Amino acid sequence: MDFAARLAAAAEATNRVLDAALQPSPSIPDRLQEATRYATLEGGKRFRPFLVIETASLFGAPQDAAASVGAAFEALHSYSLVHDDLPAMDDDDLRRGQPTVHKAYDEATAILVGDGLQALAFEIITAPPVPPDLAGPLAGLLARASGNSGMVGGQYRDLNAIGLDAAGIRLMQSMKTGALIAGSCEAGAILGRAGEAERAALVTFGRLIGEAFQLADDLLDVEGTAAETGKRVGKDAEADKATLVGLIGPAAARGRLAEIVAEAMEALGPFGARADILRAACRFVAERRS
Repeated sequence: MDFAARLAAAAEATNRVLDAALQPSPSIPDRLQEATRYATLEGGKRFRPFLVIETASLFGAPQDAAASVGAAFEALHSYSLVHDDLPAMDDDDLRRGQPTVHKAYDEATAILVGDGLQALAFEIITAPPVPPDLAGPLAGLLARASGNSGMVGGQYRDLNAIGLDAAGIRLMQSMKTGALIAGSCEAGAILGRAGEAERAALVTFGRLIGEAFQLADDLLDVEGTAAETGKRVGKDAEADKATLVGLIGPAAARGRLAEIVAEAMEALGPFGARADILRAACRFVAERRS
């Protein structure tokens, strides 16, 4: 199965878990549930669940548990997007080519959708089919990757990312984007009960592919089109936000992206041909147009 097919299969498995978790319930207001499903099930490549599923598969971990953990990471990621789009944050009208949640519904609903999705992520990751002895470590990993020392802290730095130098930009992006991506790779290692060296290799791989993902995203903001990105191109530059692309220019950033991808592939050395699909993921990140 090639990369595109594996990515699609991971998305399908993730969507099944999320759809089941977001079925109507008498205790949940209909409009809140509808908005939550809109935020979670309407599009998205499911790249983080793909990383969980594929890294777990290196060790033969149960696929149903990997799909659930991947869905938990996706629920957390979806919450971050809903809040990131809010007027007090990045103030975006479109997400994945559709109105953002606060535009399709209202701002208060969007805030509560994000709150609910964050809670749902931890509900999923601590319930069967996730092995009970791994639920705690996985929940702790997700909390660290998404909290003040990870994604939330990175988002705060991003809101104040004017005039940062290269080191400051890399730190901010490693937290805002990279922490959850690296965490997805480490989660697969935990599910697979990997040894210390194998787990460290996947953490390194995750950190590098997270850096590459954000750099590619910043290049899209400069080089892409609205049709490709589903959002207004050049928004970061207009806001005078510090990005590596803005600091060193697109050509140099493209060169740095190639270097990061090569390093990420090298980190997969201990897994040999078993990790070829993850090497294909590196190429996908470098070449993506949306």
